[in-house]
Amino acid sequence: MTEWTKSGWRAKPRVQMPDYTDTDRLEAVEAQLAKYPPLVFAGEARRLQRELGAAGRGEAFLLQGGDCAESFDQFSANAIRDTFKVMLQMAMVLTFGAKVPVVKVGRMAGQFAKPRSAPTETVNGQELPSYRGDIINELPFTAKARIPDPAKMLQAYTQAAATLNLLRAFSTGGYADVHKVHQWTLGFTEGEKAAKYREMAGRISDTLDFMKAAGVDSDRAHTLQTVDFFTSHESLLLEYEEALTRQDSTSGKWLAGSGHMIWIGDRTRQPDGAHVEFARGVLNPVGLKCGPTTTAEDLKVLMSRLNPENEEGKLTLIARFGAGKVGEHLPRLVKAVAEEGANVTWVCDPMHGNTIKSSTGYKTRPFDAVLREVKEFFAVHNAEGTVPGGVHFEMTGQDVTECTGGVRAVSEEDLSARYHTACDPRLNASQSLELAFLVAEELTARREAQGEVKAG
Repeated sequence: MTEWTKSGWRAKPRVQMPDYTDTDRLEAVEAQLAKYPPLVFAGEARRLQRELGAAGRGEAFLLQGGDCAESFDQFSANAIRDTFKVMLQMAMVLTFGAKVPVVKVGRMAGQFAKPRSAPTETVNGQELPSYRGDIINELPFTAKARIPDPAKMLQAYTQAAATLNLLRAFSTGGYADVHKVHQWTLGFTEGEKAAKYREMAGRISDTLDFMKAAGVDSDRAHTLQTVDFFTSHESLLLEYEEALTRQDSTSGKWLAGSGHMIWIGDRTRQPDGAHVEFARGVLNPVGLKCGPTTTAEDLKVLMSRLNPENEEGKLTLIARFGAGKVGEHLPRLVKAVAEEGANVTWVCDPMHGNTIKSSTGYKTRPFDAVLREVKEFFAVHNAEGTVPGGVHFEMTGQDVTECTGGVRAVSEEDLSARYHTACDPRLNASQSLELAFLVAEELTARREAQGEVKAG
């Protein structure tokens, strides 16, 4: 295989990327970005890889969640805070049930570009380029709005930097202190699962009070007051990715400075394509979406390219098949991994295979289908004797009505009330919390079953 360079992807076939008409402006933006500081640092990426390695062994569990596509218009400190809050709640539920650390990774501070099923769309007889995310073009259906604009990369960088600044403050400034477990609730997370969360939070508070009374609180104070929170996004717009790639002075390796973890989508995983070529050379942990069309041979080639040293935590396989299809597709991929002796962390994305168009015309995801895919994912791993290492959700802390079902029984008629996504439908806080309890139940059952096997 040829030696890797950060611009080597340019010689490979590219898909799902815009054709910029003003190349001089594009080059000027890339040159400007190349002078900016990286958004993340090599030591952080290495720490995330170690934690993902633990998740792959079953000694931790990955919770990855956030926006389908971050928006410039809807950017606000409150939105970041509320999504962070929900992820803290979900992580607490998972930790309580699974009795293992939860690795928290946001789809944040970089999730600006989206792959599309077609390069153009037609409305009322007018055909225009598809909206590809705010880092590329704009959502309004006008010819001007749909022209790819390189300067949007600079705005994306600024927003990502501001988001990371706030996330770091929340993570280490006392907001994430486990003693504040009761304060992470949102006003609209109501019903049975919210009551269950409050009960669990009360038990945690009682335990912390006991620890303090017993004199064991002070030694662990820092551990309980801060969390590690990492960022991730689909590495789709490679001009942006290359411009933020930096050489690590410690190891001499190259860091994708746009986020701690990058992933390759189901539409851009061509073994000889530009996206795989870029991702194979960076030191960051890399995710790979695996859909129904992923063959065992494809997966074997991709694993060897993306993780040639077979490092633990380097490669996360994100399964996204759709409810009712996991049993058909996942076992053959699990067997392919076993045949290669590959180190991977298996993660379930129950969102992308369950998107439908509602009778009212809105794109949505039935909550029951999301739950079903998660259960099927665990069932396959239990049957194969492999480790279900995490979950990957599109979710928000906002009180949206984008996915039907859940405790609050969002109906197709309700979708129009608070449908704010620029792209794909997201779980709201209530649905996210409900899903966390389901995953915790699956992890608890798995832990108890393994305990019975060991005892026997």
